[in-house]
Amino acid sequence: MRIRLYLGLLLILIIFQGSFIRAEAKEIDYKSAEFKAVAQQFACTCGCGQDHYECDPNTCNLTTEFKKDLVEMMNKGWDKDKIRQYYVNIYGEEILTSPEKSGFSLTAWVLPFVVLGFAAAAVFIIIRKWVKKNGNNVLLTEYQSTDDEVEEEILSSMIDEERKKYL
Repeated sequence: MRIRLYLGLLLILIIFQGSFIRAEAKEIDYKSAEFKAVAQQFACTCGCGQDHYECDPNTCNLTTEFKKDLVEMMNKGWDKDKIRQYYVNIYGEEILTSPEKSGFSLTAWVLPFVVLGFAAAAVFIIIRKWVKKNGNNVLLTEYQSTDDEVEEEILSSMIDEERKKYL
């Protein structure tokens, strides 16, 4: 009976061992993939035009402090979206390397493609009109040149006739 009780307790311990043993959280550092994913979504405010992951900490004090804050937040358990929302609330959407894909910011994603489409259509229409206009001119010059040739022949024959009369 005792053996069954001990076996039962041992079985319960084996089954629920994950809940009894506390798993330590993984420490995030500057080289981890999680840190890279979070840091790349924020633009550096020093004016270099890079994200905080790519910005050189040797020349930029802002990115050094920013990276330190990111690592602290991530080690406290903050996820990517919570950190993003925190910095958007402080700095606004200007801190993001790419605009949000919702609301008015969706215009920033769609508008360049719409403008390129309209520009391509306008160039196509203009070139088509030029080709049609130049095509008509070529035809007219061909007809004009044949008319000029006929007139020159008539004129030269008239001149020859007049010469024969007087010479």
